[in-house]
Amino acid sequence: MTYQKYLKKDIKLSSLLKGKPHALKKRKNTPVRLIASILSQQLNTKVAKIIFLRFLDLYQGAEPNMQQVVDTPSETLRSIGLSNSKVNYVHNVAHFFMEHKISDTQLYSMEPEAVIELLTQIKGVGTWTVEMLLMFSLGHENVFAVDDLGIQQAMIKLYKIKYTTKKELKTKMLKKAASWAPYKTYACLHLWEWKDNGAV
Repeated sequence: MTYQKYLKKDIKLSSLLKGKPHALKKRKNTPVRLIASILSQQLNTKVAKIIFLRFLDLYQGAEPNMQQVVDTPSETLRSIGLSNSKVNYVHNVAHFFMEHKISDTQLYSMEPEAVIELLTQIKGVGTWTVEMLLMFSLGHENVFAVDDLGIQQAMIKLYKIKYTTKKELKTKMLKKAASWAPYKTYACLHLWEWKDNGAV
C-alpha cells in the first residue's frame, strides 16, 4: 500500500494528497546536514540557503569534514552572518561528531528516538533540529514535528483546531497524527506544501 492510499483514510488530509508523491532519501555527511539545520534556525528558506552557500564557500564550495569546521576560527564563521551563539553551536556539532566518532551508517541504523536522545546532547541542537535531520537526511517515514510552526499553522487551519494553550494544541495535534503512523513524515511534507502554496 502506498503512503498516499494509507493517509487518505484521514478525510481532511486526503484533499492534500493529490499530485506527485513525495520521496524520502538518505543523504551523506550527516553532521553537515545538522549544521545546515542550525544555520537555518529562525530564518526563512531563502536567507537560510544563502547563509549555507556562504558556509560552503569557506571550504571552496565543498562540504567540509568536521576537523575543518573545528579549525575554522569563530570570526570567520561570524563573517558569513552567524550570531555568536550559532558559531558556538556549529563548533559544538563538529566536536561532538569527532569525539564520539559518529558515522552516517551508525545513524541510519538507529531508531528515531535514539537519534534524538544522542544528538540533543549537543548544546544548540534541539528536538526540532534532529526531527528535520531524521526526515530530510536519514529518510525516516514516521516522524512528526509537533513543535514546527508551519505544521501547527497548517493543522489549525485544516482541522479547525480550537485551543487555549500551546500544550492543548500539541495534545490535539499528537492525537490526530497518531492515525498517520507509520507515515507521519509524509503527512508533514504535504502539510508544509499546502501551507507554502498559500493555504495559511
